[in-house]
Amino acid sequence: MGLSAAHPSWVTTRHPHNSDSGRVAPSDYEIRVTGRLTDTVTGVFEDFTASVKPAETTLRGEIRDQAELHGLLEQIQSLGLELIEVKRLG
Repeated sequence: MGLSAAHPSWVTTRHPHNSDSGRVAPSDYEIRVTGRLTDTVTGVFEDFTASVKPAETTLRGEIRDQAELHGLLEQIQSLGLELIEVKRLG
C-alpha cells in the first residue's frame, strides 16, 4: 500500500527541505498544577516565576521551543504533580 492510499489527498507526504521550518518562536507560557508547591519544588523550575495559591500553583515563563516544552512536562510528571492547564500567552 502506497503513502497516497494511507493519507487524504490534502496531506503532504514529503518533508520540508528547510530545517528551520519546524521551529517555533519562543513564547511565554502559563502552567497550572494542583496544590501548593514548596520553595524546593518551585526552585526546580528556576526560569519560571511561581504564584502559589491555596489549591494550585501557577508557573509562568518563556519556553524556547517544543523540545523545551516537552522536557518541562516530563519534569512535572516525574515530580508526581497533577497538571491542570498549559496555556500559551500571546
